[in-house]
Amino acid sequence: MLYKRLLFLLFIGGIAGKASSQSFVYRPNNPNFGGNTFNYAWMLSSATAQDRTVDPAAKRTNTSTDTRTNTLDSYAQSLQNQLLNRITNNLIGQQFGESTLKPGTYTFGDFRVEIANGTQGVVVRIVDGKGGETSITVPYF
Repeated sequence: MLYKRLLFLLFIGGIAGKASSQSFVYRPNNPNFGGNTFNYAWMLSSATAQDRTVDPAAKRTNTSTDTRTNTLDSYAQSLQNQLLNRITNNLIGQQFGESTLKPGTYTFGDFRVEIANGTQGVVVRIVDGKGGETSITVPYF
């Protein structure tokens, strides 16, 4: 029995002498925690591909009535932009043309245009019906 234990201890000692190890180094994958920065695009695309949640605030517009409404809204916006463009061309043409720009308040649909003479030049203030306001100063020459 002693012989078997001694043989076993020599065998374990021989294996232990031959065994070697290497250092264990932890390297994180995520660039936010010190990992390689080139992993960022891969990790983002992988997370995006796995994302199955839907934003509850997002609207889905797949019905024909929504398309019709969007088309009408688009047409109304286009018409309004054309009218504002024409008004702007007329105002600038009057200012720099032969006639003068007359001070006053003009209303075009939802927009109110106020024209006044200021110290720096002609001040054109445009107020829309939604609370937005733009002020433009055309300098005197």
